[in-house]
Amino acid sequence: MGPPLRVLHLSDLHLQPRSRRLPAFLERCAGYGPDLVVVTGDLLGSPDLAEDAVALLGRVRGAVPGLVVLGSHDRHSPRPGNPFGYFTGPSDSQPGPPIDVERLVKALESTGWDVIENARRCVSTPAGIVDAVGLADPHIRLDRPALVDWDTPGEGPPVLRLGVVHAPYRRVLDRYDRKDFDLVLAGHTHGGQVRVPFLGALVDNCDLPVGQARGLSRYGQRLWLHVSAGLGQSRYAPLRFACRPEATVLDLVPARTPAD
Repeated sequence: MGPPLRVLHLSDLHLQPRSRRLPAFLERCAGYGPDLVVVTGDLLGSPDLAEDAVALLGRVRGAVPGLVVLGSHDRHSPRPGNPFGYFTGPSDSQPGPPIDVERLVKALESTGWDVIENARRCVSTPAGIVDAVGLADPHIRLDRPALVDWDTPGEGPPVLRLGVVHAPYRRVLDRYDRKDFDLVLAGHTHGGQVRVPFLGALVDNCDLPVGQARGLSRYGQRLWLHVSAGLGQSRYAPLRFACRPEATVLDLVPARTPAD
């Protein structure tokens, strides 16, 4: 068996001027020594904090590879809404004022992050090659799987076929499962944000079963899914209950075969 692959999964920072504890928390995450850092969207909670978010993430990643997809809040500022509307289905309210997303992407790329939206990348890690496909945010219907070259052989057999997406909608997960991916990393749900003790999440703002609103689970035929509960929340819903903010360290090992 080869060496384990340590992945740090971050999501939904929703960085705001008052996010005072977040920088210190994230800097501690770098001490876990990840081989790969993956950020699954909604970095911004305020449109004028793009440079702050990029600088903060740079201190977390250091010199290791980093993959990013964006969420709807990286393209549009949040606006007030009725929180009880989530009980009727995924949010579909009109977006707020647009954010300069090109500025955010350029800042990320200039500091070494690989923004993989409707794109495929092969990333070298100490454990081997990670074959990754990122899709743009399905929550606002920007996912374009037809733009991705899913099947051309990469730079050698990968140790992991990794899907990266902000919102874990089933149409996207079904695609990854059909293409024989091993793992998908996603965010968006905030873990339900308000969870009922012993019952769990009541909503997840997408069409994924609420029992999979956070953590690791199986999906489809062979796919593993990890949904991060995220690190922040919208400025208009600044409340979590029984759902602490989280960053996740995943130690991935090769699957056992009958001969092992």
